[in-house]
Amino acid sequence: MTKLWRGPFPVVLASKSAARRSLLAASGIPFEIFEAKIDERGMETPLLAAGATAGEIALHLARAKALFVSAKMRERLVIGADQTLCLENRLLTKAADKAALVATLEALSGRDHELHSACCIARANTVLFETVLIARLTCRRLSRAFIEAYVAEAGEALLASVGGYQMEGLGIQLFEVIEGDHATILGLPLLPLLKFLREEGSLLS
Repeated sequence: MTKLWRGPFPVVLASKSAARRSLLAASGIPFEIFEAKIDERGMETPLLAAGATAGEIALHLARAKALFVSAKMRERLVIGADQTLCLENRLLTKAADKAALVATLEALSGRDHELHSACCIARANTVLFETVLIARLTCRRLSRAFIEAYVAEAGEALLASVGGYQMEGLGIQLFEVIEGDHATILGLPLLPLLKFLREEGSLLS
């Protein structure tokens, strides 16, 4: 643990996301992984039918992940996180295969979209903090040749990203304009999270 950490235990990240792990590690937050086994698509369907927004869905899923793990590790601070992508009022989900990934990138080509990144912190199966931040991105016009070459080069790892891109790598080549902080784009509202940890006493302020 770093000298800045004052918590009795590392936090628990209820996610297997490599990007979120990297963000926590780089910011000096000690953590352990306990993946939340929830049915995300099954939860999304009734929420969409009820007219929930992209941000509301992301927060609902982040909360569900945090509470799932918190029920099993009651003494620990548990971080649940989720990200949704909204394209012209339509929610896009992770591509199931490379063909679907190509279709996603073709849909994003030349258009604006939003990433809604949500975070929830729970302890003893009780929500202590939650927030949603939005990043707005403009994708440049992508040729079919570029999309196919990009998918072939970046590989299966792109299937873990809701937009079919990874901003920390080759994905930066897809965009003309990016509005929003880097951590939000990677799927974790890091600055509000750090603020909560300072106020809660786990981080030195």
